[in-house]
Amino acid sequence: MKGILLTLLAVGLILTMAGCGSGSGKAEEAKKVVIYTNADEEAVTSVETALKNAGYDGKYVLQTFGTSELGGKLMAEGDKIEADLITMSSYFIESSQSQHPMYKDFSFKTGALEQYPAYDTPILANTGSIFVNTEVLKEKGLPMPTSIKELTAPEFKGLVSIPNIMDSSTAWLLVQAIIGQYGQDEGKTILHDLIANVGPHLESSGSGPLKKVQAGEVAAGFGLRHQAVRAKAAGAPIDYVDPIEANFSLTESLAVVDKKNATTDLAMKMAEVIIKDARKDLIANYPVALYNGESVDDVNKPAQSLKFEQPLTVELLKEHQDFFKSAQNN
Repeated sequence: MKGILLTLLAVGLILTMAGCGSGSGKAEEAKKVVIYTNADEEAVTSVETALKNAGYDGKYVLQTFGTSELGGKLMAEGDKIEADLITMSSYFIESSQSQHPMYKDFSFKTGALEQYPAYDTPILANTGSIFVNTEVLKEKGLPMPTSIKELTAPEFKGLVSIPNIMDSSTAWLLVQAIIGQYGQDEGKTILHDLIANVGPHLESSGSGPLKKVQAGEVAAGFGLRHQAVRAKAAGAPIDYVDPIEANFSLTESLAVVDKKNATTDLAMKMAEVIIKDARKDLIANYPVALYNGESVDDVNKPAQSLKFEQPLTVELLKEHQDFFKSAQNN
């Protein structure tokens, strides 16, 4: 009898150990990757198509946010954020990394044309420019502007639309161009006069000014260059102008939150798919070459491309938002 009891105890112990081993294995399995993004619809479609074609359909959950909302979550929550994979304005990714080291270095070579941190790499870029409604210019007898400063002339009063930097990162491209060319003092005067000419046409959306220019509500606006190029190609009475102050650009990048588990590993594989497979669609909608082997038509190459002399960070954005508000209230 004693031998039988010992045998049963041994079998029970083995079964218990096997059960523990099985549970441990499940704990290490990857869950669905949570993707947070501030990208617009076209970019999200490109990302999801690439993941689906790579066999990841049903293995992730994607949630979209406004830039300010997602940026606030990154800065406040750090690596406690629910997301495993982020696509977001680069300055928010780099600022959140400085505040909460939270991203994992890529395990693959990205092939980016420029040098980026080991934990983020761009998925797309947007460039700012002036655009005009050629029919409204002709109707009002207005000259074709060559600079942002020229939009402050009295004849453009009430006929200009720009985005508000408090709501839209596209407006940051405008503020960078003004400060970069004229400095803080003269730049504030120019921005004040510009906002005065804008009047009720200060838009919360980056695409808002182009919509107003296309509708003929105003003669000129500032926004994303590739959208104006596309509108002109589609036959709209739109033309675009690379201002003498410069065309600045913002990138949206991808990063993997380092949670040190199997889901992080799966998120890293998805990141590689997005960079290597989604770019062919992304560059069609956001025509800026970012990786080796990419090229764009000459029409999508801005004539006055320039980089802002300071690194783009959340702190610099806040400074420029204060600059904008000060110019607006003077």
